[in-house]
Amino acid sequence: MRGLKPTLLALCIAGVPPAAVAEIQRLDDSMMGSITGQAGVTIELETKLNIDRFIYTDEGSLEINDIFVGGTNRTDMFSEMNLNLNGAATDRLDNIRINIDVASDGDAIINLLPLSFNAVDVRVSTGAWNLTGTGGSTTILDNFNMDALIGSGTIRIDTATDKLNFKTDIAIDDMDFDVPFLALGIRDFQLTSADYDLQAPQPLKLFAYVDLDIYKAPNSQNVESLAIDLQTFEADIRIGSVIVGGTSIGSVALDNLSITDTSMLIYGH
Repeated sequence: MRGLKPTLLALCIAGVPPAAVAEIQRLDDSMMGSITGQAGVTIELETKLNIDRFIYTDEGSLEINDIFVGGTNRTDMFSEMNLNLNGAATDRLDNIRINIDVASDGDAIINLLPLSFNAVDVRVSTGAWNLTGTGGSTTILDNFNMDALIGSGTIRIDTATDKLNFKTDIAIDDMDFDVPFLALGIRDFQLTSADYDLQAPQPLKLFAYVDLDIYKAPNSQNVESLAIDLQTFEADIRIGSVIVGGTSIGSVALDNLSITDTSMLIYGH
């Protein structure tokens, strides 16, 4: 809506008692700065996403088929705790509240958390990942399915450093996939925090913590690039079955995996 026309504004002022007009003062910049609105915006989200095909093309192409993002439609996540961690079974991505705020220093803060004292269950699945070109087609990944719990997530854009910081707590209950061109399959992949004890499982010890800084930085040729820094990541990983040539060759466990001081630059060539 545009501002009031001068004639309408004059009529409005004319209707104000003289004593009230005497109290009207012009606001300078410092006074305007002390006037604030509401404390941000909250969004409650419930959704699911289906994509028939995603195609990235360079000279050849990478195709990812039958992409689904939604709820796990399960209530038995991390069954060793015998807890209904994710509420009612549904294939929708739900139980999410998104709080959006802009701090006094200009930082944008997006906080993702469950609506109730719970975790957000999420399923990501895809069909075949195909590399295609003039030489033919190769399926590098197929039958991907991941059921995970997300405890929280925070995105902060810092105006002082021009960095996007992303934090989340995540636990993977089950992930399966095949790598057809290597005749390799992974079944019952789990990821938890390094402190999670299967013999004495505790919900607050379940999640692995991820902290990423994302920003622009020059590469070795002084070309601006996408920079991603991972300060620390600690987790336990368990793989129920490694399949080679259609036969299981056993299970794998990584105890107290620690990845530190990791930096990555991404740019075109």
